[in-house]
Amino acid sequence: MSKSLMALLVLFSPQVIADDVESLIREMTLEEKIGQLTLYSAAFEVTGPRPTSDDQARRYDDIASGRIGSMLNVLGVEATRKMQELAVNNSRLGIPLIFGYDVIHGYRTQFPIPLAEAASWDLDTIEHSARLAAVEASAAGLHWAFAPMIDMSRDARWGRVMEGGGEDPWLASRIAAARVTGFQGSDLGRVDTIAACAKHLAGYGFAEAGREYNTVDISGSTLYNIVLPPFEAAVDAGVRTIMSGFHDLGGIPAVAHEGLQAQWLKSQQDFDGFIVTDWGTIGEMIDHGVAANEAQAAMLAINAGNDMDMESFAYYGHLEQLVEAGQVPIQRVDDAVRRVLRVKQELGLLDDPFQYANPQREQEMIGHADHRRHALEAARKSIVLLKNNGILPLQADVGSELAIIGPLADDKDSPLGSWRAQAMAGSAVSVLEGVRKIAGSQVPHARGPRLIDGDTSFVRELAINTSDPTGMDAAVALAKSSKTVILVLGEHAFQSGEGRSRTDIGLPGYQQELYDRVREVNDRVIVVLTNGRPLAIPRVAETAAAIIEAWHLGSESGTAIADVLFGKHNPSGRLPMTFPRSVGQVPIYYNRKSTGRPDPIDMVFWSHYSDLENEGQWPFGYGLSYTTFEYQKPELSADTLQADGVLEVHIRITNTGTVAGIETVQLYLHDPVARFARPTRELRGFARVALEPGESTTAVIRLSAAELGYYSPTGQWLLEPGRFIVHTGPNALETQSVQFDLQ
Repeated sequence: MSKSLMALLVLFSPQVIADDVESLIREMTLEEKIGQLTLYSAAFEVTGPRPTSDDQARRYDDIASGRIGSMLNVLGVEATRKMQELAVNNSRLGIPLIFGYDVIHGYRTQFPIPLAEAASWDLDTIEHSARLAAVEASAAGLHWAFAPMIDMSRDARWGRVMEGGGEDPWLASRIAAARVTGFQGSDLGRVDTIAACAKHLAGYGFAEAGREYNTVDISGSTLYNIVLPPFEAAVDAGVRTIMSGFHDLGGIPAVAHEGLQAQWLKSQQDFDGFIVTDWGTIGEMIDHGVAANEAQAAMLAINAGNDMDMESFAYYGHLEQLVEAGQVPIQRVDDAVRRVLRVKQELGLLDDPFQYANPQREQEMIGHADHRRHALEAARKSIVLLKNNGILPLQADVGSELAIIGPLADDKDSPLGSWRAQAMAGSAVSVLEGVRKIAGSQVPHARGPRLIDGDTSFVRELAINTSDPTGMDAAVALAKSSKTVILVLGEHAFQSGEGRSRTDIGLPGYQQELYDRVREVNDRVIVVLTNGRPLAIPRVAETAAAIIEAWHLGSESGTAIADVLFGKHNPSGRLPMTFPRSVGQVPIYYNRKSTGRPDPIDMVFWSHYSDLENEGQWPFGYGLSYTTFEYQKPELSADTLQADGVLEVHIRITNTGTVAGIETVQLYLHDPVARFARPTRELRGFARVALEPGESTTAVIRLSAAELGYYSPTGQWLLEPGRFIVHTGPNALETQSVQFDLQ
């Protein structure tokens, strides 16, 4: 097929467009097909002359000849256009490249890290953040985001919890759909949308001991009821690509897991996009011990349903020989190519390979002021008030009596978070800047001991300062001379994220000592936590006057934090993960099963710890406000629910405080008698209600019979008649209940 014929065909109806893909596949050589399944990271300057080094020159020629079909880490309109010209104008069929990148929580403008945004429980805000990230990324010439990460995890030791939606599959499923919709919009052919990539199929967040890249071994019940629902939601939302994980699941590397890829995703879920590996994972099957060499690894991966190879070059080097030897059916290759070309077509690239290459749009949209305004709104909504003895909100005229302490207080880089794409280093608003903007430049600051020794590179292990307490005495002296202290504590951005597993999830470095000494001389300590995971901070939790969980909030971090501290914004965030009292409780989560010995007895033989209570420091769904809310017992629209019916749960709530506020009314369900043991409670609905002082309203949450079902350990959907318990309240633990029957 000529390029001119291809251009003509894409002008016709969707059926003709589909026929075009088939015509193109028939025209392709096996080598060209394999090229469409090869994803390569740029390693040379595309705007300059042909590279001279052997490896770079070979890759240059590969792109020009159609042996590479997609690229990652090519950024900016100039670079992506030059690379696209290299592919389109030189290869035989002129098939354009897809350009992908890790657009996790923004491109230039950074929104709160995904775990933080999950704390907003505001699906519209979450969707809009992804929408604006797509606008900026597409303006930079990109077509594809390696996001959202929708891995479920209950283990805060795993650094990648910062990329996810928390511990609950029901909430995470809705967040997954919101992010997919935000990235892709309603028409993937628009130049301000990009293809989403749900990752990592599947179970990656259950890595043993919370250690990155580690093995995963979970039950079928956990797989089907906890891990897979967000992927199902992403597919239902139309996600066009899915990425497999680095891990093995029950001894089978995810990239070669036929049950997950070919059977569950493609067959059972009817997923018609393509599956891409994570970086180099086909080659890593040799290290897993399931492939003797790269050729065997390539065979295992593609026969299991994987479509595109990221950076292993295993398909590039071996797939042609595997097909010719009969070890890989050509039909499997054609199916993979068809899936890739379909996405390229939906992106509009077969019609106009250069439609994303608009320098004017790049200049206008990246870092747009409207995006910063949304970043501030999202950051405010993501803050969770964990404790307040009445000290908050502060008054704006306290500047002369206020001090800000902590090594993260004036940090303008760490608030950007891990996986910050093309954010400008040091471009975030610091807490110090935000506070001084409201309370005045006279507010003093003492860093205390530094947190990090040396380099803070994204790809290097951070060296935590544990040997130089310089600055401690000055910080304590300032605290002693001040009426009120804002103490900013937590993690550096690169202490969470990929590769950042921790066995100690307390305050790193000298920060716990800094807190203890400051608290000794001043009992009006407001702790601002900036972190990418739940932390175990029992002494802080018990003795601080107030605590706000501020996460890594992105570009407008300090402004949002100051707005909450001074009452310009009433906090409404709710925890998407349980905060433990000790790392020894991890993994910890609210939706646990009862066990056969759940309750205290007068002997030691029941399910508990000898040295600590079972419950975490703060439960899932927890968050305070500057006002108070009173709940009445929920009421049901009926005492029974038919299998094809809907039940309404009415929750009367009153703002009993003195300021307006937003309350997140939560509904949990429990099936007390089932064929397979069910969790003691599972989130099945919520409503965010805004109330003025003294105002009351009735939140109505609808329950369909589908919300009452679950999967057996073998993946069979079960909906069993019987008694169900509804719990409603402000978090997973503080609830009132009512019962009904499913008939």
